[in-house]
Amino acid sequence: MPLSAPITRRSALATLLASAALPRTALAQGLTQPFSFDWLKATMETRAKSPDAPPAPLESFLQNLTYDDYRNIYFRPVAAHWSDTTLPFHASPFHPGWLFKDPVQIHEVHNGQAAPISFTTDDFEYRNDVGDRVPDNAELPGIAGLKLTHPLNRPDKFDEVVTFLGASYFRALGRGNSYGLSARGLAINTWLQGPEEFPRFSAFWVERPQALDTSLTLYAALDSASVTGAYKITITPGDDTTMDVEATLFFRDSVPQLGLGPLTSMFYFAEHTERDFDDFRPQVHDSEGLQIIRKDGNTLFRPLNNPHRVSSSYFNEPNMAQFGLIQRDRRYEDYLDAGARYHDRPSVMVEPLNDWGPGTVRLVEIPAELEIDDNIVAFWVPKDAPQAGTSRTYAWRMHWGALPPSGDLAWVQGTLAGVGGPSGVPLENPNLRKFVIDFEGGALGDMDPDTDLIPVITHSAGEIAGHVLHKVEGAAKPTWRLFIDIDGGDHDLIELTAHITDGTTRLSETWLYQWLRNTAPT
Repeated sequence: MPLSAPITRRSALATLLASAALPRTALAQGLTQPFSFDWLKATMETRAKSPDAPPAPLESFLQNLTYDDYRNIYFRPVAAHWSDTTLPFHASPFHPGWLFKDPVQIHEVHNGQAAPISFTTDDFEYRNDVGDRVPDNAELPGIAGLKLTHPLNRPDKFDEVVTFLGASYFRALGRGNSYGLSARGLAINTWLQGPEEFPRFSAFWVERPQALDTSLTLYAALDSASVTGAYKITITPGDDTTMDVEATLFFRDSVPQLGLGPLTSMFYFAEHTERDFDDFRPQVHDSEGLQIIRKDGNTLFRPLNNPHRVSSSYFNEPNMAQFGLIQRDRRYEDYLDAGARYHDRPSVMVEPLNDWGPGTVRLVEIPAELEIDDNIVAFWVPKDAPQAGTSRTYAWRMHWGALPPSGDLAWVQGTLAGVGGPSGVPLENPNLRKFVIDFEGGALGDMDPDTDLIPVITHSAGEIAGHVLHKVEGAAKPTWRLFIDIDGGDHDLIELTAHITDGTTRLSETWLYQWLRNTAPT
């Protein structure tokens, strides 16, 4: 099946007068072709035997669109695919041009047949002087990306649920969320010695839903210099929106490092960061921590950082059940930003659905000078790097939403940091630093303040100068606070862990922290 030769919806209008309840492209007779996931996998396997062929560059007015031009282009909601039906999902395009120079093809799948969908300039509103350069009813060579809407927050309004835009990036929302972090179809050679490779979704096939469907399935072709891929993605909106992904990958070349379930986010500053930003808000981030859930139920939580230099951490987790980037502070007062609404940003957990084999969770933290900089990356790295001419199939489920902590373990509610030693006295040892960890909830939260508990603390370097654990009186929720003073000496990087036990039973998550010292030790 060709990935081009789209039809215009307007050219089919005359044939649709007798079936107004059907989407405009569905009856484009003679332009449909058989489609299945097996066909897509076979197509991408064949394509992997030849070098990557990037799409032709944009022409006409599209090639010269600037940032200001792009901001003045608005899609007309009435032109959304399926908007003239009672179906529970609508599909809308992003306009090609500016940063989005690779046209993406989109098709509708119904009863095993795929029909191409196209959009024209009449489907968009071009404001100010942009419209003077745009021809009327000109068919676009493709789209930049895809937006799916559904009555997520109330039954009478279609809200954005998922967007695919740029390379293989996509974002999703749970009920009540606002957009924050992003995911990708695949990561290749992220922050290694050589250049990073960014695979792209070059075409989508969207299954037409039934009137009572609560899920939508789409398929995607992934192209890149080193790999091709066939993706099946099933999206189920809700309090927590889930995306079930099945990806079969065909490798043109050997790949030094493959990243599965990659997440990209922003962390600017919070209560524990050492970098000083002159900002009225107490913290600014789309995600505040990396969370890893093990198959035995134990959970690791690593607060994120905005370091002075790039930091890369590997977590060897043979019993990993889920990993993801989490936003735990959920009150407006935690951020004091009524515009950005960081308290509504979704958390995302990635759950393997088949055997991924041995590997590690990798976390990359990149210095950021502005909050518009995405500086956090997390993904799973298989132990065995893929070789040229091989194929692999991976499946995973992504959970997008508030994802509050649950279970019997107390969770890390907050991390504070500052100079070490007693408060209110002159600093005597500049290498001494204090970390304060608040554990909330779980069985630990119900324990009496005089319960005999043991903080288990490890450190890769330096010396623990002291620690204190106590229950916080008058806290809004049951909270135990752990103070740790550590003398870093002349070490510039120290890994810390801490959890609470009663001597036989683990009572809390494991707090992880990388003290990447931002000033030269003295």
